[in-house]
Amino acid sequence: MSAIDWVNGLMDTLGAPGAGIAIALENLFPPLPSEAILPLAGFAASTGRMSLVAVLLWTTAGSVVGALALYGVGALLGRDRTVALAARLPLVRATDIERTEAWFLRHGTKAVFFGRMIPVFRSLISVPAGVERMPLPLFLTLTTLGSALWNTAFVLAGHALGANWSEVTDLVSAYSKVVLAAAALAVVAFVVVRLRRRPASPAQAPAPTRATGGTPSGTPGESAPPPAPPARAAR
Repeated sequence: MSAIDWVNGLMDTLGAPGAGIAIALENLFPPLPSEAILPLAGFAASTGRMSLVAVLLWTTAGSVVGALALYGVGALLGRDRTVALAARLPLVRATDIERTEAWFLRHGTKAVFFGRMIPVFRSLISVPAGVERMPLPLFLTLTTLGSALWNTAFVLAGHALGANWSEVTDLVSAYSKVVLAAAALAVVAFVVVRLRRRPASPAQAPAPTRATGGTPSGTPGESAPPPAPPARAAR
């Protein structure tokens, strides 16, 4: 059974709450794509299987619940454990973590809000919010607003397209691939730059050059033999 068939069966059994459960799980298991679940829920609402308003409310609630679970993971890890885990990663330095932390402190509100509209990152952004202990009311407000916008757009698109709801999935699938490709390129660029900046190992370091002058050529550290005493004059 495919993921879509499973979600469809869940909505047949539970109605709009089933769509909310599927969206909550999508936050924890990204292979369940919201860009497929939401238009399908909109299509189901267009056939009268469930209320459109109920679908919007339940899917937004599911997004918030899933985001809260990941926020809790970040809060349980805490800054010290996160830094210790990140420090074990190859090519990652303490300064990288500090810069990331400083960036989140400056732009965290925008990241949480707009991150809800970016595939994959809409789930991951909740973890640093928990690590940095973003105030929970602020996190809930930003997550609810961002999720409501994303969910409403896709549910309404599926509702309008009806049986052709999969066209929305195809369109957003291309968008997701572009986002993931850009992220992969950014990771590759980071690795290349970091490897180039690595200091040379002792085995690869050039041998020190011997200073000219001062010490005569020959065995290092040996002094020149003393000059022979002058010959005595014959009597």
